[in-house]
Amino acid sequence: MDWGTELWDQFEVIERHTQWGLDLLDRYVKFVKERTEVEQAYAKQLRSLVKKYLPKRPVKDDPESKFSQQQSFVQILQEVNDFAGQRELVAENLSVRVCLDLAKYSQEMKQERKMHLQEGRRAQQQLESGFKQLENSKRKFERDCREAEKAAQTAERLDQDINATKADVEKAKQQAHLRSHMAEESKNEYAAQLQRFNRDQAHFYFSQMPQIFDKLQDMDERRTTHLGAGYGLLSEAELQVLPIITKCLEGMKVAAAAVDTKNDSQVLIELYKSGFARPGDVEFEDFSQPMNRAPSDSSLGTPSDGRPELRGPARSRAKRWPFGKKNKTVVTEDFSHLPPEQQRKRLQQQLEERNRELQKEVDQREALKKMKDVYEKTPQMGDPTSLEPQIAETLNNIERLKLEVQKYEAWLAEAESRVLSNRGDSLSRHTRPPDPPASAPPDSSSSSSSSSNRELQDNKESSEEPPLEEGQDTPIYTEFDEDFEEEPASPIGHCVAIYHFEGSSEGTISMAEGEDLSLMEEDKGDGWTRVRRKQGGEGYVPTSYLRVTLN
Repeated sequence: MDWGTELWDQFEVIERHTQWGLDLLDRYVKFVKERTEVEQAYAKQLRSLVKKYLPKRPVKDDPESKFSQQQSFVQILQEVNDFAGQRELVAENLSVRVCLDLAKYSQEMKQERKMHLQEGRRAQQQLESGFKQLENSKRKFERDCREAEKAAQTAERLDQDINATKADVEKAKQQAHLRSHMAEESKNEYAAQLQRFNRDQAHFYFSQMPQIFDKLQDMDERRTTHLGAGYGLLSEAELQVLPIITKCLEGMKVAAAAVDTKNDSQVLIELYKSGFARPGDVEFEDFSQPMNRAPSDSSLGTPSDGRPELRGPARSRAKRWPFGKKNKTVVTEDFSHLPPEQQRKRLQQQLEERNRELQKEVDQREALKKMKDVYEKTPQMGDPTSLEPQIAETLNNIERLKLEVQKYEAWLAEAESRVLSNRGDSLSRHTRPPDPPASAPPDSSSSSSSSSNRELQDNKESSEEPPLEEGQDTPIYTEFDEDFEEEPASPIGHCVAIYHFEGSSEGTISMAEGEDLSLMEEDKGDGWTRVRRKQGGEGYVPTSYLRVTLN
């Protein structure tokens, strides 16, 4: 079945159909182009979304990155980012393999169609021109026949007319003969023209136009095949990225399954475990009986005006450390500002880092030595003396790092001993010990609550203590400011430092392990006790660092 045979008389139909096919091809190209724009916009929005929710801090500095739920979320974001990349690949494939290819092919089809239609129109024009010539020759033949018949009738009438002269009769006969001859020539011309037209018409309908229609049919079928292949490329572009997209989805599923509840709970413990002992029981202060105590912020006394002063809410702003607001502390190199457990972990990290740097420097020194040996054996490869500065610098770095390693090892040993002693003390207590403030290490031997059961001892040295040296320290908490405004009273007890404490924060005071101190004010419940040193100076130290004896 071909158009040249079945549609020999449907030139306009074929012209409209081929034009419709090319329009459909252009519409599909436009559709795919808009589809690629949608894919590109989708991928762009996905990448922006991923960028918005990715952690801003590096993994090394972000403690939240240690939680499995955070790691899974980051992995899901990365999989979404990879998914966006696959959408961009789909858009690129559609743009190159469909839009550009089909658009170029459409232009070629339009040119080919135009050529075939022009060829068909020229054939039609030639056939119409032959038909016009046939009609003209036919009309001429008809006219000449009428004239010849008229001339013959005139000659016959004059021949029968007795009044006509012989000359008139001869003239009429010659005219009739001439007209008859002209009609014969017109007849022959008409017959030749008719034969020629019939031959051209047969060639037009049975050969020329069928060939043109067949060419248009072949062109349209090729266009249809190409368009069908373009339809297939739409799904092929999706199938091409489907394995990667499947891996992305599987990665999301694996990330969801990787969330470990127990592990995250353990990570939180490792990150923020302070190592402090829990606060001890708050002692009962019986204000119903007179007490012979020196006046302080934590006791009932008799001021100089003779009126008893009760420590009310305005004076006693007790702070239970775990639930109180913490002030900023000064960061120290040995991380003593951190709780013991966190201090130990940070020191361990610093020590491992220094060891890695030390090993790197040692390896570099060995490499430089080998290179120097090579230069000495083969001078043309280099000057051995040129490596001396680098070797010297490496040795200096090694010595510096060794000192730092020793320093951190000493700090780490001290921190570990504190943690272990604190754990032993916590296990030995019959009640749940309280935690001290976050800026102080734990007490491993006693607390103020247990010291109340000890035998009270007299401290005669307390009356010989020097007065407060103002300007040396200021309180670590804001409520300590107004405490220092008052003139300190006589010591109310005696205490011994169980651990060394570096008073680096405002309002605190340093003390050495085993140092005897005068107790100036009891712990109000915030984990701090005010003491006075024999050498002079008064400030706050962690209650858990003291063994307290009241007068």
